[in-house]
Amino acid sequence: MDVYEAVVSRQAMRAFTDRHVPSEVLERVLLAAAWAPSASNLQPWHLYVLTGEPLAELKKRAGERVASGDPWDEPEYEQFPPTLESPYRERRSAFGEQRYGALGIPREDLQARQRAAAANWDYFGAPVALFCYIDRDMGRPQWSDVGMYLQTVMLLLRAEGLHSCTQMAWAKYRTTVAEVLSPPDELILFCGMSVGFEDGTARSPRTGRAPLSETVTYVR
Repeated sequence: MDVYEAVVSRQAMRAFTDRHVPSEVLERVLLAAAWAPSASNLQPWHLYVLTGEPLAELKKRAGERVASGDPWDEPEYEQFPPTLESPYRERRSAFGEQRYGALGIPREDLQARQRAAAANWDYFGAPVALFCYIDRDMGRPQWSDVGMYLQTVMLLLRAEGLHSCTQMAWAKYRTTVAEVLSPPDELILFCGMSVGFEDGTARSPRTGRAPLSETVTYVR
């Protein structure tokens, strides 16, 4: 798979099979991803890989929180601006319509939407979970480096025939994640990432992208 195919075929996959992902494949991906760019070579990412019993335990604990109606953890970073202006507001709304529309969930059925969102805590059935942390002393450029690292991981996973889904949602259950991972206090959980093979029997629509005229300016 060349890099163009990896980029255009990557999507936020929300339906995985339980097919085993070989550890040597994960090792190969993470060894190569370490070459992702980072300013002054800080490499500010801290990655945890969960499989097997530890992942099952995390899913169990998260599921118990969902079932009990336990409120989300206090956020440690702002996932979105408090007010989204145009065109970002419209893009986010269109994503929601497409995502839940594919599941046959109408806009007004908030309970059904919440049930669909709860699939996050089961990692969409994926057999591998990644959790990416960053040192809380790092600034915006280093958060950008983490984003480039995660994109590199996702593209390499596609080259291996795998899919993934980044999940900032796990930051809402960061204390539950910490119970299983025991990360140092100086780290902030940025996101989780589901990894595995696509469940081809489930509907996994891709969201569209804005035309280049909205996002690119040529100066000639």
